[in-house]
Amino acid sequence: MTTLSEFNDDVVRSMSVGAVFSDFGGKINSIDFHRTADLLVTSCDDDSVRFYDISSAKLLKTTYHKKHGADRICFTHHPSSVICSSKHNLDNHEESLRYLSVYDNRCLRYFKGHKERVVSLCMSPVNDGFMSGSLDHSVRMWDLRVNACQGILHLRGRPTVAYDQQGLVFAVAMEGGAIKLFDSRSFDKGPFDTFLVGGDTAEVCDIKFSNDGKSMLLTTTNNHVYLLDAYHGEKKCGFSMDTSPNATIEATFTPDGKYVLSGSGDGNIHAWNISDEPNKIASLDSYIGVTSCLKWAPRRVMFAAASSSVLTFWIPNDAPQII
Repeated sequence: MTTLSEFNDDVVRSMSVGAVFSDFGGKINSIDFHRTADLLVTSCDDDSVRFYDISSAKLLKTTYHKKHGADRICFTHHPSSVICSSKHNLDNHEESLRYLSVYDNRCLRYFKGHKERVVSLCMSPVNDGFMSGSLDHSVRMWDLRVNACQGILHLRGRPTVAYDQQGLVFAVAMEGGAIKLFDSRSFDKGPFDTFLVGGDTAEVCDIKFSNDGKSMLLTTTNNHVYLLDAYHGEKKCGFSMDTSPNATIEATFTPDGKYVLSGSGDGNIHAWNISDEPNKIASLDSYIGVTSCLKWAPRRVMFAAASSSVLTFWIPNDAPQII
């Protein structure tokens, strides 16, 4: 099996579908890998939350959440617990976020406050804090151990949030292509830096930091992907993907931060080597249409891609097929 230390252009070009899961009853809304365990979680419009063992490509458990639905989802530090945002009954209950135990299918805590749908959700890599961005134009800071909101930022437009890999800094994208950076320990003092993605007024729908903290990856609602210097905000490069009127796309770093992969309206998954001058090295047929969810596994040479109601696991083609 190929290891991360052997990672190169040829390995990226060789990535192929190793497993397919097509039994979802609706659109897959989000996916997330656990940081240390070989697990993946998905949330879907059929109100399901599904857990997979990525080493064996097996579905471990499915739970249904008919009252609240399942929209955005992310793992906590515990491998059997997740945070899930609600899709139903937001007006009546304001139970916009839930802390779920998959082990016994129990809701451990509700987090109330957002008045509209949560569109961005991320867990701190170092403690029990997490953040949510909502269409109510607010970002809220939470702690898994208490119900009460720990802090709130009021913003213009659709907010998107992300922590860096050390949990020291978080980024918030807002209207007009502005990216604001905050110190996680003193966010109430306001941003310590603001970047502008010049020339693009589309809303940012996803932010990721590279593992080394040096780069940020932005994806916009009009399918533009930008690579930024995380320290100074300079735009290193931009990739314009084919449009997809009914779906947004997602882009991802590889764990070594040397490659970027992105979905596109043309139904392919495009890959670039960004270690020096950005160089496109592959265009992989996704076989499932426009890839709206795309994440690389933190500790493995594999990634997961989802489009509409199909989830695929990708591995190098020298690895055994696990369909």
